[in-house]
Amino acid sequence: MLPMNIQQMKKMMKQMGINIEEINAIEVIIRTPNEELIFKNPSVTKVSGRGMEVFQVIGSYEVVKKVEISEEDVKLIMEQANVDEETARKALIEANGDLAEALMKLQK
Repeated sequence: MLPMNIQQMKKMMKQMGINIEEINAIEVIIRTPNEELIFKNPSVTKVSGRGMEVFQVIGSYEVVKKVEISEEDVKLIMEQANVDEETARKALIEANGDLAEALMKLQK
C-alpha cells in the first residue's frame, strides 16, 4: 500500500461518498439487559455513507451491573434495619440484591 497522509485519505473517502466526523463526547453509555458499559472521555468517530452511520468508540470503560431490586425487598430492609427507603435501596444495590448482606452492612 502506498503511504498516504490523513488529508489525502479523507479527500479520497469523501469522493467515494464516505464522511468521517470526530465527535467531542464526554461520556458514552452502552446499555445491555444486564449491565452498562460507561466510557469516560472516549474518542468517538462517526463514519457515514451510503445511507448508513457507524460509530466507533475507543477508550477505557467501567462495567456497571444492573441489579433488580423489588419494593418488597426495600420494605423488608427498611423494617429490619430501621432505615429510610433511600438508605435501604442503596444498601441493596451495593449488595447486588442480597438481602442478608445488605442487612448486615446496615447493622454494623
